[in-house]
Amino acid sequence: MSDPVRQALALWGLEAAECSFVAGRENRVYRARASTGDLALRIKRPGYRQEDELLSELAWLEAMDRAGLHVPRPLPSRGGKLLERLEAGFVDVVEWMPGKPMGKSRAPLALENREAVFYALGREIAQLHAACDAWQRPAGFRRCHWDIDGLLGEAPVWGRFWDNPTLNPQTQELFTHFRDAARDRLASAGATLDTGLIHADLVRENVLLDGATIRMIDFDDGGFGFRQFDVATVLLKTIAEPDYRALKAALIDGYHSQRPLDLSLLDLFIAIRALTYVGWIVPRIHEEGGADRNARFVAEARDLCAACFQDSMAFQGGRER
Repeated sequence: MSDPVRQALALWGLEAAECSFVAGRENRVYRARASTGDLALRIKRPGYRQEDELLSELAWLEAMDRAGLHVPRPLPSRGGKLLERLEAGFVDVVEWMPGKPMGKSRAPLALENREAVFYALGREIAQLHAACDAWQRPAGFRRCHWDIDGLLGEAPVWGRFWDNPTLNPQTQELFTHFRDAARDRLASAGATLDTGLIHADLVRENVLLDGATIRMIDFDDGGFGFRQFDVATVLLKTIAEPDYRALKAALIDGYHSQRPLDLSLLDLFIAIRALTYVGWIVPRIHEEGGADRNARFVAEARDLCAACFQDSMAFQGGRER
């Protein structure tokens, strides 16, 4: 076990805990098996989030836990802090969430009662949005913004997708044209679009199934944005399933069982979500497997953007399925 991990464990009085590496991207996550139960030790990537953003995420998780949502609950260190400094970055500890991921990216879904799972997930997303709206955020709360500028402006949250260096001229032109058209469409919709705090990364690995309970983890990229964006993220990762239309309908029905949401621009948001990955991959292209992932992201976004231009309803709205 590395010295930083030992130092981090000591801050929470977990020196005796058995610890194993789980995953590494924006956080390096370790599973610590303590006498009181399993915990997730998260060592933050230096520079990815500022201290006030990290503290805001932890305050958000605490509030959602109090509201009855199934999210990781932060635990204070020996010094009573939810966030501690560690070398050049920060570290925190949250409860380990039971359950298994809903699936893996690019692998076919292997679920029993598939539509029931998507209905339940839709309900959980709606309950998250409702709890966020009911919460009085503390002073100084700061998270990223997945608004028009954060998705389609000059400096999107996940990068300038239209400047991906692997794009051929035709694809770059398509993405630029789509960006302009989508930005205009969202601006014209204005206040009719439901906005607020969103998870922003509800991929299969971040949705845990524990019997009939749906748990959501990894709020690293959560912030302010369009509520349709959360639904679109789930559907983008589901679009290749043979029963996609039925799963989409179940997700929407589950959401609407808890709160209303105008989803008439949902197909547009699915294409926008695909474009965010084209920007996200740019600094990661040279990592192992990065070139293949980039090619998949570009191809998927290209197909979805082209489909939106072929289907005028994608920009005009007026349908949900």
